[in-house]
Amino acid sequence: MNIVENISLKTYNTFGIDVKARFFVEITSLLQLQKVLELTAYPEHFILSGGSNMLLAKDIEALVVFINLKGVSVVEETENEVIIKAMAGENWHGLVLWALERGYGGLENLSLIPGNVGTAPIQNIGAYGVELKDVFVSCEAMNVKSGELLEFDKDACQFGYRESIFKNEEKGNYIITSVKLKLTKQDHQLNTSYGAIEQELHRQNIVHPTIKDISNAVIAIRQSKLPDPKEIGNSGSFFKNPVVGRNKFEKLQKAHPDMPFYETSDDTIKIPAGWLIEQCGFKGKRIGDAGVHDRQALVLVNYGNATGKELLSLARDIQKTVKKEFGVELKPEVNIIK
Repeated sequence: MNIVENISLKTYNTFGIDVKARFFVEITSLLQLQKVLELTAYPEHFILSGGSNMLLAKDIEALVVFINLKGVSVVEETENEVIIKAMAGENWHGLVLWALERGYGGLENLSLIPGNVGTAPIQNIGAYGVELKDVFVSCEAMNVKSGELLEFDKDACQFGYRESIFKNEEKGNYIITSVKLKLTKQDHQLNTSYGAIEQELHRQNIVHPTIKDISNAVIAIRQSKLPDPKEIGNSGSFFKNPVVGRNKFEKLQKAHPDMPFYETSDDTIKIPAGWLIEQCGFKGKRIGDAGVHDRQALVLVNYGNATGKELLSLARDIQKTVKKEFGVELKPEVNIIK
């Protein structure tokens, strides 16, 4: 375990924001993590994993603890199902591919989501009609004050739409170290009805899709409209899709008959944030090196040397304009460090 000083975090966040960490340490074992949390010389910690769901708008004065815990294993298995355990530092899409290679179903719709396993429960990641909670069993998390390792089951995590207890009541109190997921070995429950999956399968002339086919379709869709963070800095979807009451939706639909939507319950409707942003003229807009992607308005991008503050200013301009034009409040999906 080696604590270093004054290093750039540019390669540790998918936006490619060049901010400095006053102190930095990489963690590869639970024992190391416990020892770091016990260090009285560094009372404040900033937990960093895949760096895919954050916007860094300032230098970090706290000790940056980079969680690089590795390993994937099967912990329980029956004829029909398997429970796997993945350590927090595993790449999420790498885990999806690991499961597909073994014929395990449940993660295929979540293909190509950036980030690592440890941050997935915080956000309750989701895409194309599936959320992490649909396959989630439990996660282990270390209390930052006591160093105690606790297990949180699905109920304890209080999952919501891009929400969890780790993002709210227990924010900053725990570090997720591993996640257990229940996947299917046969009779997979395929979900092809959301978004453009059926259209993509049809384009590929696939009538009876496998879990691998669905994964490939999702990957094709995402690659067609989402930029690769390795090529242009971004954090995927910057805003949550807003959910509005039916009365509010009906008023909006009357004014905008072509507005896309998804019913989430009898009383609530989800509206694509990207559509709202595009209607306000932000798609493809660029201010210096901070911009909105030209193929997906939900994605803010760093064209090279944008600062976190510049991207945050653009995000706030988008929020203000959407609120003015539609009366709808956009909430960030990313964690903003300011």
